[in-house]
Amino acid sequence: MIDFYTWITPNGLKISIALEELGLPYVSHAIDIEKGEQFTADYIRINPGSKIPAIIDNDNGTVLTESNAILLYLAEKAGRLLPASTAARLTVTEWLMWQAGNFGPTLGYAHYFLTYNAGQAPFAETRFTADVERLYRTLNDRLTEREFVAGDFSIADIAIWPWVSRFTRHRIDLDDFPAVQRWYRQLGERETFQRGYRVPFVTSDVPGL
Repeated sequence: MIDFYTWITPNGLKISIALEELGLPYVSHAIDIEKGEQFTADYIRINPGSKIPAIIDNDNGTVLTESNAILLYLAEKAGRLLPASTAARLTVTEWLMWQAGNFGPTLGYAHYFLTYNAGQAPFAETRFTADVERLYRTLNDRLTEREFVAGDFSIADIAIWPWVSRFTRHRIDLDDFPAVQRWYRQLGERETFQRGYRVPFVTSDVPGL
């Protein structure tokens, strides 16, 4: 059994979706980051970095943080969603790195400037709007050539999809990125994605379906 500590963020959702896809038994624990619960002593013992998500695998005592590291661990544990060949595995890893180092951070900053700080930093709004569109175009070009991001359906898709689910916050019209829209809807219609999207509790249906 896996104890899964999470909140309603893209990095939390990628883990709940992966757990549902892989069929691994888990119990979710809501860590309300809006109330600062990630800074409690009990949670800091699990993740000294005070971030979600985190897992404790009670089968072997593994404690793990960093969402894409958790994805790799879960895929290895279940023996699914991660290719066996070195070349294919490196492609999945490449796109995990792209999400963690480019897509996620840029979209996160865009959300801050476009939503929470709207009208206060015109340079930042212009810069991040352009960067978001560039990254969506990169993803669209990739998905124009193939059904999934890294060949077969994998944890690379799971890592990226929850960030796209916030497209309205990024001021993105998915009609402008038809390959991303096709991929996003295809995955969003999976029951496993819909179940994972509702962890740790139901906030809304998957947007844009």
